[in-house]
Amino acid sequence: MPSELEAYLDIETTGLSPSNCEITVVGVYLHNGNQGWCEQLVGRDVTAQGILEVVKGIDIMYTYNGSRFDLPFIHSALGINLAVTFKHRDLMYDCWNNNLKGGLKGVERQLGIKRKLTDVDGLEAVKLWWRYIDAFDQEALDTLLEYNREDVENLKVLKEILLT
Repeated sequence: MPSELEAYLDIETTGLSPSNCEITVVGVYLHNGNQGWCEQLVGRDVTAQGILEVVKGIDIMYTYNGSRFDLPFIHSALGINLAVTFKHRDLMYDCWNNNLKGGLKGVERQLGIKRKLTDVDGLEAVKLWWRYIDAFDQEALDTLLEYNREDVENLKVLKEILLT
């Protein structure tokens, strides 16, 4: 039996409201059997068509708080409803069912899931984006992309802990 193609999705934005903020990065960690790879759309490449191309052929999409933030933000900003188009599981609710509360980073700490970028959070991600845009700071963008990559790769680790 062929293995499922799984997608682990997380977005970075300039704020919390899709009406006056934008998506800066869409990160997707794709996993099929023993093979995994990360795809990231940045800035102008964050389009409905771009996202649909990245997740084309997936069997299931995993997020953390995606049903309340990432997927509605994408729907509002880009007009695509990934929750309707694809099977979706929000791991935040699995965490709650296992008495693991807090944001993704807090849950990771509780479970001993390691991060390289321990000092970067959502607010710092916004600042990194603006440093990149305003000062053409490539290092800021590289850090933002590494932060997003850790988010999506750690979603896979979290899913393995919770659901296997």
